[in-house]
Amino acid sequence: METIRLETWIDAPVERCFLLSLNIDLHVVSARSTREQAIDGVTTGLIGEGQTVTFRARHLGLWRRHTSRVEVVRPYTYFRDVMIKGVFHRFEHEHHFAAMNDGTRMRDEVRFAAPWGPLGRRLARRRLVRMLIERSGVIKRTAESEEWRRYLDASVEIHPAFPVGAPLRRWGPNGLLQSSSPIPARRSPYG
Repeated sequence: METIRLETWIDAPVERCFLLSLNIDLHVVSARSTREQAIDGVTTGLIGEGQTVTFRARHLGLWRRHTSRVEVVRPYTYFRDVMIKGVFHRFEHEHHFAAMNDGTRMRDEVRFAAPWGPLGRRLARRRLVRMLIERSGVIKRTAESEEWRRYLDASVEIHPAFPVGAPLRRWGPNGLLQSSSPIPARRSPYG
């Protein structure tokens, strides 16, 4: 298996960066060059643990589908998605987030096994690196500007990935999540 690692420094709170990375709409924006669309599973808003998404995109002149399931979510530090159907023999994407003194370190680690032998591995690696850089750049630009509100304001409260009956969560003026009522540390899956 091949491994790609990419780190991005973002001048924004870790909560914001984490949730933007789970946002399907922002992912689609970051993949404009391949005309990617979410066509099945969670197709808009935030995706959560156990949920799937199928993307359709144009790669090497052909339309391809890639279905991933989010296997693990540890708010606001880590999540992993794994391909369950697609062109790769194997594809795992780990997303790591660390709050730093004045921002967030976002680290992507992709492990994959590509078809078509050594040529396929080289081609897949080059395209995946380019896509990861584009995606990270879009997340960075969005998180560091006021544009993040376009992707997170409504989806934080209504997306099914958030448990029914959980207290409503709102963004504070500093861009951090705040709840409308105290949340016991053990009961809240979000921090």
